[in-house]
Amino acid sequence: MIVGEEISAAMGPRGHELSATGVTVAYDGVDVVHDASLTLRPGEVTVLVGPNGSGKSTLLRTLARLQPPRTATLVIDEDTDGLALTPREFSRRVALLTQGRPTPSGLTVRDVVDFGRYPYRGRWGKADPDGAAAVDRALAMTGVAELAERGAEHLSGGQLQRVWLAGCLAQETGVLLLDEPTTYLDLRYQIELLDLMRDLADDHRIAVGAVLHDLDQAAAVGDRIVLLHGGRIIAEGTPEDVLTAPRLTGTYGIRIEVDTDPLTGRLRTRAIGRHHTRSERLSPTS
Repeated sequence: MIVGEEISAAMGPRGHELSATGVTVAYDGVDVVHDASLTLRPGEVTVLVGPNGSGKSTLLRTLARLQPPRTATLVIDEDTDGLALTPREFSRRVALLTQGRPTPSGLTVRDVVDFGRYPYRGRWGKADPDGAAAVDRALAMTGVAELAERGAEHLSGGQLQRVWLAGCLAQETGVLLLDEPTTYLDLRYQIELLDLMRDLADDHRIAVGAVLHDLDQAAAVGDRIVLLHGGRIIAEGTPEDVLTAPRLTGTYGIRIEVDTDPLTGRLRTRAIGRHHTRSERLSPTS
């Protein structure tokens, strides 16, 4: 992957602010997200966390206009109605990496990444003079340039996840939404993806919003943490403000301890199960 100064040199500032208020989403007549409001700001990484079924992915998909809300206001840069834009106009501002994308068949990796350029082409395949360079940058940024001519159906799950991410980066939007982006990735690429998220925010001023299950990863990469439970935002702020032991223990229904990693100086969490402490394992049974 290319990082830091290389991203800054390759791409100019393009960040947008995406603000959502009063977001309520229903499935089969039952509300699953309740009156949620949040703002994704240029140069910041905002991470949505919470238990399964808390509404994280639904809220993220609603921000990307893939999930119709029952009620919502969506504003880009304080003066643009995000719900009134055409799909093409919106896709030039906001990109989403979704979960569970299908494996493309009969297409090369470059072909797949090139799909990210669709907002810049006309109805009849109008020329996209910046497209080839954008695709090359995205391939390099995600570490899949050497796979560009390989058939996408021959990739591993982790490789394919990075290819789909490259397609989002080729879209060159000011807001990037990532729904569980570390899925299928081995440890190295999980860390490199988190670093890339920070580079995009710090050096390119992109507003990054992500759903993550790993609380330590969320604390390491996020400027702001949004904690959801039961379809509601119950806390929002810095990792230190939101990820407290009492709040996490109550939200997840399991004992969670929080301290500071002596190596990195970052917040660290530990979920404690019934068999996770040595003293409990060694204690005599009655």
